Amino acid sequence: MKKALCFICLLGFAATAGANSGDVLFETNFGDIVIDLYPEQAEITVKNFTGYVEDGFYDGLIFHRVARDPVTDNPFVIQAGAYDTDLNEHEPTSGPIVNESNNGLSNLQYTVAMARGSASDSATSQFYINTADNLFLDYVNPLNVGYCVFGEVISGMEVVDAIAQVSTHSTNGLDDVPQEPVIITSATVIPEPATILLLGFGCLALVRKRKR
Repeated sequence: MKKALCFICLLGFAATAGANSGDVLFETNFGDIVIDLYPEQAEITVKNFTGYVEDGFYDGLIFHRVARDPVTDNPFVIQAGAYDTDLNEHEPTSGPIVNESNNGLSNLQYTVAMARGSASDSATSQFYINTADNLFLDYVNPLNVGYCVFGEVISGMEVVDAIAQVSTHSTNGLDDVPQEPVIITSATVIPEPATILLLGFGCLALVRKRKR
């Protein structure tokens, strides 16, 4: 009976592990950043983002922008997903996606959102990490759609903070460029963090992290 219970439990573990969308690990020259994704709230955006990750698009690119508040000079976002260390622009490999900003998620500190142009549905590969609470970037109404939050940094907040403090300059027609390159050496989709408990009868149970 114990063997049967263990077999059923392990089957449940395999099914659960195969079902979750995974988190994303960014390895940078400043340290590692792990991002938890929210596919329930931003399905199209998460699929687009993980597609770029799995294709290796972000490998070798940089955080090309550390934007600061013009009044306080405090950093409020760090942005990546378009330029390499020579500031050569890498064109997106997929078309623009619909803006899912009206999903109940807010641009709070350490959340991750899609950068875009002036058009609402123009996001492609560029994303940013909020280094402060930026409620002015949230969805307000159809005339002020804001920017889509689709994840949150759950490890490496100190790395985000360190990137936000680098000195910046204007170069190659770009503003707010870090003087010391912040390089994404690799980006990988990883299994979602979970706690595996070894029960007394020898089978495994998975307790998944609670989602928002």
